[in-house]
Amino acid sequence: MPNAQWRSWIILGALSLLLFLITASTFSSLGVVLPAMIKELKWNFASAFLGFTLLGAFCGGSSWLPAMLIRRIGVRATILIGSAVMVAGFGCLTLAHGLPVYLAGTALLGVGYQMMALIPATHLLSMLFKKRALPFGIYFTTGSLGGVVGPWMALVGLDLAHGGWRPYWAWQAVASAVVGVLSAALVGGEAWLKRAAVETDKAVAEEAATQPANARVYRTTVDWTVAEALRTPQFYVILSAYFAHLLGGVTAVSLAPSHFSELGVASTVAVAALSLESLMQVAARMSGGLLADRIDPRWLLAGAQGMMAVGLVALAGATTWPLMMVFALGVGVGFGMTVLAVSILLLNYYGRKNNLELFSMVCMVGAVSALGPVIGGFMRDRLGGFAPTFQVFAAVIGVIFVAALFMRPPRKSIEEDVIAPAPAPSPILLRDAA
Repeated sequence: MPNAQWRSWIILGALSLLLFLITASTFSSLGVVLPAMIKELKWNFASAFLGFTLLGAFCGGSSWLPAMLIRRIGVRATILIGSAVMVAGFGCLTLAHGLPVYLAGTALLGVGYQMMALIPATHLLSMLFKKRALPFGIYFTTGSLGGVVGPWMALVGLDLAHGGWRPYWAWQAVASAVVGVLSAALVGGEAWLKRAAVETDKAVAEEAATQPANARVYRTTVDWTVAEALRTPQFYVILSAYFAHLLGGVTAVSLAPSHFSELGVASTVAVAALSLESLMQVAARMSGGLLADRIDPRWLLAGAQGMMAVGLVALAGATTWPLMMVFALGVGVGFGMTVLAVSILLLNYYGRKNNLELFSMVCMVGAVSALGPVIGGFMRDRLGGFAPTFQVFAAVIGVIFVAALFMRPPRKSIEEDVIAPAPAPSPILLRDAA
């Protein structure tokens, strides 16, 4: 058992390194490199930001693909295929001379990101760890560190290439291949993973069955089917929160460099504000990982949504350091805490057995929320600025904040029978629980 635990932590480290790299090289780099591409290739804002939209849309819309591949060919093969897709995407960006190749590249990066990152990792971590908040917190925190490093990595890469952006994308293709192969090599085979999952499920079930009815952190005692979960309003609140965090977070990161430039903010100050926002993601995810086994994640979810709404309002007029700090704190904590809370809530509310499918369905809303950047570019071209986009999105997130605030755990009748207090066990109760 100690060897299995060490192996689980090694796999967590490999997955975290993978998320760090692809976060830094995709979502966090594109917004910094894109102005140079726009200037050289003479694109307009709406067309250029369509690449950001495709990156997010294909990341979300392809969520069913890694879930299907994992069930059919396993996690290791899925990560390797994802690595090849990422290399192809960066290759397209390296060779782009017009919009079609550039847009194809961003779409491939979205597919590769999903195949290498969130869905395989959350599936593996839920199989390997009984207490999931801390491993999930470490994993998502490392991804946020990629967001901190990404803008600076892009600036240094552009500087090393004397302003050229093609070598930067070529370097990212090589790095994706190396880290993808390394991570796939460290992931356990299917037989070992199944044995580890059985042990984990047994430990989780034993702990959940003994939790008091008024436990601070609710955990289901039974696995829900996908159809059963889809009939609960709580699933749609969680889905909407994930939608909101992508709508606000991706839009803010993609549009902020151009928004700050139009407000007269120096580029180094703008990059510092974006890095601070990512640093707040780091703090939120690490603190969430430490707290989510002690404080019910639904409170973390509601707080995150409220903070993101405030952060977007501040970003609309962020010409001073105090407003930039509010933006960085609100959007950073909101974005960072939401994805962690959503991941834990799905497991706590519906169990691990069908979490792969449920989480992939939640991730699919990224295909819709990815319209944020292109909507922002469209509104900017017609209204002369990005501020109205941030204000409208803040209002949408505010509605979801209210829904999350009043959400309560879903329950099934069989679960209520299992957790109902009884003076002593009897053969009838044991048969019913089974």
